Amino acid sequence: MDMRKLKTLVDLVSESNISELEITEAEGKVRIVKAGYGVPTTMMMQPAGQMMMQPAPQQAAPAGADAAPAPVAEAVAPTGHVVKSPMVGTFYRSASPGSKPFAEVGAAIKEGEPICIIEAMKIMNEIEADMSGTISKILVENGQAVEFGQPLFIVE
Repeated sequence: MDMRKLKTLVDLVSESNISELEITEAEGKVRIVKAGYGVPTTMMMQPAGQMMMQPAPQQAAPAGADAAPAPVAEAVAPTGHVVKSPMVGTFYRSASPGSKPFAEVGAAIKEGEPICIIEAMKIMNEIEADMSGTISKILVENGQAVEFGQPLFIVE
């Protein structure tokens, strides 16, 4: 595979919301996996094999830099019921760009009521609430690509 094409694909993955891309061509197979947002990556290429993106080794701190470790933010598990995406697609909060969103933070919802739309393959799929309650948090942005099983809302 041409190195310019490979660099374009790597840039495309790093600048988008997708986390993994796999392409098979006559010359072989390329798989690009995003290591994380803002993490430098290195690439390894194997003939007729896979290309994996892995985190680059940490750079040594410059002389005179503080030796104290950076504080690590604890991941706090959300309380309440998590509504997850049933498919891969693009998340929309409303039926059209100018219309009112289906659900807002603090809004009461009923089981079976539409709470968002996920566009998949040019088909708009209404996603219904799987329980009644109050929306306490919306976890994705309007127009953002979502994966299967990705948390969308927290309902209490």
